[in-house]
Amino acid sequence: MTNTPLYGFSDTSFQAAGSVDGIRKLVDDFYQEMDTLPEAVVIRKMHKTDLTESRDKLTLFLCGWMGGPGLYHEKYGNINIPRDHAHLPIGEAERDAWLLCMERAIAKQGYSPEFSTYLLAQLKIPAERIFATSKKPAV
Repeated sequence: MTNTPLYGFSDTSFQAAGSVDGIRKLVDDFYQEMDTLPEAVVIRKMHKTDLTESRDKLTLFLCGWMGGPGLYHEKYGNINIPRDHAHLPIGEAERDAWLLCMERAIAKQGYSPEFSTYLLAQLKIPAERIFATSKKPAV
């Protein structure tokens, strides 16, 4: 029998990510990757120069998404991820750049290999939904 937590139930993912402070560090590393990776230039341009609000929104969203407190809803109201990103031109390159930034940020956290793999797999779900429902970039 294994003692590996069953992620995705209750607040196990939120706790594995280090609660609010751990998730804030993940988000900070994510945006650091977005600021430095050549593959991410196109998605970085979709954001404001000042990332303060983007960092806060992603941190608070991920807290609730991982089973922690509903901080995003308390501060910003309801979110519908595909609808809220539908105005952006998200193609395969943009989706993949976002996931690459997140993959690299996850690798910096010191999470268990099991949680790292689980988290990235779960993050692919909203990334795919955004990709499927957004307007596509001009070719």
